[in-house]
Amino acid sequence: MRVYDLILKKRNGLTLSKEEIDYLITNYVMGNIPDYQMAALNMAIYFRGLTKEETLNLTLAMMDSGDTVSLKDIPGIKVDKHSTGGVGDTTTLVLAPLVAAAGVPVAKMSGRGLGHTGGTLDKFEAIPGFSTDLTINEMIQAVTHTGVAVVGQTGNLVPADKKLYALRDVTATVDSLPLIASSIMSKKLASGADALVLDVKTGDGAFLKDLDEAIELAKNMVEIGQGAGRETVAVITDMDQPLGKAIGNSLEIEEAILTLRGEGPSDLEELCLVLGGHMLYLAKAVDNVEEGMETLRKLIHNGSGLKKLKELIEAQKGNGNVVDDLTLLPKATNRVSVKSTTSGYIHKIKAESVGIGAMKLGAGRETKDSIIDLSVGLTLEKKVGDQVEIGDEIAIIYTNDDVNSNKVQDAYKMILEAYIINGERIERPKLIKGFVDKQGVNTY
Repeated sequence: MRVYDLILKKRNGLTLSKEEIDYLITNYVMGNIPDYQMAALNMAIYFRGLTKEETLNLTLAMMDSGDTVSLKDIPGIKVDKHSTGGVGDTTTLVLAPLVAAAGVPVAKMSGRGLGHTGGTLDKFEAIPGFSTDLTINEMIQAVTHTGVAVVGQTGNLVPADKKLYALRDVTATVDSLPLIASSIMSKKLASGADALVLDVKTGDGAFLKDLDEAIELAKNMVEIGQGAGRETVAVITDMDQPLGKAIGNSLEIEEAILTLRGEGPSDLEELCLVLGGHMLYLAKAVDNVEEGMETLRKLIHNGSGLKKLKELIEAQKGNGNVVDDLTLLPKATNRVSVKSTTSGYIHKIKAESVGIGAMKLGAGRETKDSIIDLSVGLTLEKKVGDQVEIGDEIAIIYTNDDVNSNKVQDAYKMILEAYIINGERIERPKLIKGFVDKQGVNTY
């Protein structure tokens, strides 16, 4: 095979065979294909797309490019959840222990945040002593013992994706739906779960801001999962405003604990129940999603979910007492109230602007080398649909910097301008936009 011929074939809109895709991925990872040729192929894919079969074959080739995780020693059906990223996306912190409390094992491999989206590992590391650096064997032992573990990706997992994504990032080919789907699903399949629930965000704070594009990505990923023999469901969820109230690592841990106490924001609890209901259904622990949601609702109200979170924390060397005493979490020294300059109803909260504001405070990374301040961030005291008057507190900034510093003042301005307020009453937006499963697309 000649790489030139395969680039030409895809450029002309023809279909690459499994053998040709395997050849390309294997040799690119081995260093036998230069970046300039793979960049040309990515651009051809960007314009010509991939068939369902090509997308599946690309995903499987990427999955097989390095180590894969086997979870067969953990009893039961293992269901993983993945989010395409957003602002204030605290779901894993609530969902992992809650689903485990229902008797479904959760072996979660998560990532760190970059840009305006937060990373699950960073959030868990706000808990004193908590370690995400477990080996695969240690993760399996933790899940076998407590039913749940949340760790960072270890070993040589999907090296093809690392190389391809870095190349796409500098060649304007990131936003190709087949390449996005293959990137996400290759890592999920390599992580060893038997079934997958995908939280596909759409709106201002999401990677895909257009609903139709989010649905198309969801369809691509569900088709890959089903083609790989993994039962897969995607839930399309709103990110036109941040999820919950808290944005920032320690603040989101506190919010997760409050949610497991039954005292959290209603939208965060709703999303956890919906995603968790699907997880229990795919694990065959319940007869339908609604029964799964009701099961999880009971586990919140009887304290089982909170108890499981404490077990998770202690199994990973953290201080489990944080679930009873929130003062043990890192706290910022200064608090700044953001006050409305307009009266009316909140029509929109620009999630991306709020996320960038939190990042500027130090809650996220501008680059991979940025150091996060786990104690800083903000809380949204008013959400879309709420009525406000001039001078009402709409958000609170938590910072360790001088409140008059440029950093804090810039974040203040960004958060204030993220609130779109006018005089007309508005209905609260639907959090769940629809879902995609092997039967097709269902939108609300």
